[in-house]
Amino acid sequence: MNMLSLWQRFCTPSRCLFLKTRGCCQYIVVRNVRRLCSLVLLNNALPLTSNLQYVPLNTAQKRCFSSKCDEVGHQHDDNVDVRVRFAPSPTGFLHLGGLRTALYNYIYAKKYGGSFILRMEDTDQNRLVPGTAKAIEDMLEWAGIPPDESPRHGGENGPYVQSQRLAHYTEAADTLVQTGMAYKCFCSQQRLELLKREALRSGQTPRYDNRCRHLRPEQVQEKLGQGVPHVIRFKLESGVEPFHDLVFGWNRHEVAQVEGDPVVMKADGFPTYHLANVVDDHLMKISHVLRGSEWLISTAKHLLLYRALGWKPPVFGHLPLLLNRDGSKLSKRQGDIYIQSFQTAGTLPEALLDIITHCGSGFNSNHIGRTIQELVSEFNPSSITTHSALLDLDKLPEFNRVHLQQHINDTEKCDWLVRELEVQIQKVYGTLDKDVLNTEYIKRILHLRKGHISYLSELVAPEYSYLWVRPSFCDQQMAAFDAVPEAEHIASLVIKLMESPVGGGELSVDLLTVELKSLAKKTGNTKYRDVMKTLRLAISGLQQGPSVAEMMVSLGPTEITLRFNRVLKRLSQLH
Repeated sequence: MNMLSLWQRFCTPSRCLFLKTRGCCQYIVVRNVRRLCSLVLLNNALPLTSNLQYVPLNTAQKRCFSSKCDEVGHQHDDNVDVRVRFAPSPTGFLHLGGLRTALYNYIYAKKYGGSFILRMEDTDQNRLVPGTAKAIEDMLEWAGIPPDESPRHGGENGPYVQSQRLAHYTEAADTLVQTGMAYKCFCSQQRLELLKREALRSGQTPRYDNRCRHLRPEQVQEKLGQGVPHVIRFKLESGVEPFHDLVFGWNRHEVAQVEGDPVVMKADGFPTYHLANVVDDHLMKISHVLRGSEWLISTAKHLLLYRALGWKPPVFGHLPLLLNRDGSKLSKRQGDIYIQSFQTAGTLPEALLDIITHCGSGFNSNHIGRTIQELVSEFNPSSITTHSALLDLDKLPEFNRVHLQQHINDTEKCDWLVRELEVQIQKVYGTLDKDVLNTEYIKRILHLRKGHISYLSELVAPEYSYLWVRPSFCDQQMAAFDAVPEAEHIASLVIKLMESPVGGGELSVDLLTVELKSLAKKTGNTKYRDVMKTLRLAISGLQQGPSVAEMMVSLGPTEITLRFNRVLKRLSQLH
């Protein structure tokens, strides 16, 4: 099999070819997403790349293929001070994709005893949205993954807003120009637009033609003297070395062959992403960069910048995309993917973190109900695959139901739920009797309904109104009572039951279910089903809801007695 046919067969986005030495022989190793394929023995083999060129491996890279190194996975060095960062642009509010990237960084930091840094990349001043920087940090704290260093909390490597770090970028850009690794470009926007149109017309990918790279020093000085606006471009050179990505394995992209020299410093004095993230990651001592896979191709460009500045690059890991269930891209135009919308809807942050990790990879187990502590302990970077994560938000209510149940079972979190529910009750029903807003009463309702509700807000919906306000019976409902010949007798039996030792003790659903069956037998000709309908109507004014026994346990003997006395009084007025 020749080299080209081997490439065509194996080198896809989900596979990678690289060199391995065994004894005196060299092999091409095919890395699949999940496993290593068979070794293919070649004469004088060298690794292949996406541009069909050979990639020379240096000594350090060859040494990486020792018995101490996981060829397709992750190797953590305990001597490395782990520092990871989440660096959003405050041009929009935090969405699910951003939260997932932040979460993986947070988990990685906590897994290895490191630091999680939040940095605001606001160099694109024209697209900034006021208030979003604060909102992003608010949402990270709400989600339970607060940064260790951030614009709000500060830190030793601040400031953590790029617009406040311009001197660092200017110094780096000047260094690149002075060492001949960058140059001033005076091309106008009109010329750049013409280049783009011409490329598209000829079916080529638009790219800068590097024209200003070849200006003589006197030409540069002349244009500077004339005050011609300029940007600074970085010289892309061939000979990019391959790098090992924590997720995608060995990669190499000859960017100089497909791109023009990129702008690293704009005319307004602000850097582009490429320069700013390299400078900041270096100065903030970032050890690992975990970001979306859309940046994988740009990494070669960033590594060239590291080399040009004489800095050691961090370890890179590119996370697969988070997509809709049908495989389509999550759109920021969908209002429901923003974290604030989930917060407003009553989604628990734990449920949101659970579902966006449940649909992906990187954990030793995958079950609903995982806490952030469990996510950290079960995190396994070696098991992150290149497959996109398909998010099914239709399952979110089930995740929220499980986490809500866990909250109710936790004393501290249950107290928070009680306070939150009190606010919602007052918002929907206004000022109520203190007995209704009694902490123990609300806790009892939460424990009785756990496992049945997905959101706290369900308890203030009309079908649960009987818990907070006494039903007022309309003529039609009273007619329904009157249609039951033994309605008054049934009401009297319930009152007596509530006054008995059963009512005087601690009510339970199981005990009351038995007692109600006995009560129904004490009626003359009314069927058990009709007795229950009558009780439900008297208690809630509704025809559906939880079991009658649960409704009675929720309200308690005193309130049940009061409601049935009201029914007796209304019935007496009809006769």
